[in-house]
Amino acid sequence: MDKNVLQSIAGITIYPLISFAIFFLFFLGLLVYVAVASRPHLRAMSALPLADNDLYPTSHPEPDASC
Repeated sequence: MDKNVLQSIAGITIYPLISFAIFFLFFLGLLVYVAVASRPHLRAMSALPLADNDLYPTSHPEPDASC
C-alpha cells in the first residue's frame, strides 16, 4: 500500500537526490572546516565544556547564597 501511495506522487525521485546532496554538502563543509581551522582554536573549543564559568560567564548570574 505504501509503495502505491509514494509512486503516485509526481516527481518523487528528486527528493532522495536532494536529501543526499544536502547530506553530502554538510559533511563536506564540516570536513573543510576541520581541515582549515587553526589548532589553537580547536583546542580552545574542545576545552569549553571543562572551562570555569569565570572565563565564560553565563547570561544569568547565580543567586547569592547570603540572601
